Amino acid sequence: MLPSFAARPQEGGTAPRDERALFTAVGYALTSGCAWRHLPPTFGTSPATAHRRCTIWTEVGLWRRLYRAVPDELGARGEVDWTSVILDAASVRAKMGDR
Repeated sequence: MLPSFAARPQEGGTAPRDERALFTAVGYALTSGCAWRHLPPTFGTSPATAHRRCTIWTEVGLWRRLYRAVPDELGARGEVDWTSVILDAASVRAKMGDR
């Protein structure tokens, strides 16, 4: 599901990064509101690398695909109670004049 990143053809550079660690670091930054520069070093990746990878994943539509795939997968396994729904006002368009 994640785009693969091949080694660069030039000599030198840095070692390939652990994709799971990067995904975890990006998820942490996005869900916690942590500034990239304050990303804890325990993730094993630099803030610049995590930010760059987040940008790439956004450009290829990863977040949109995950947003659709996760509820579908959990629903197919019967692990979602569809009888309750929560709407976030930021996601619902408010129409003026239609009450």
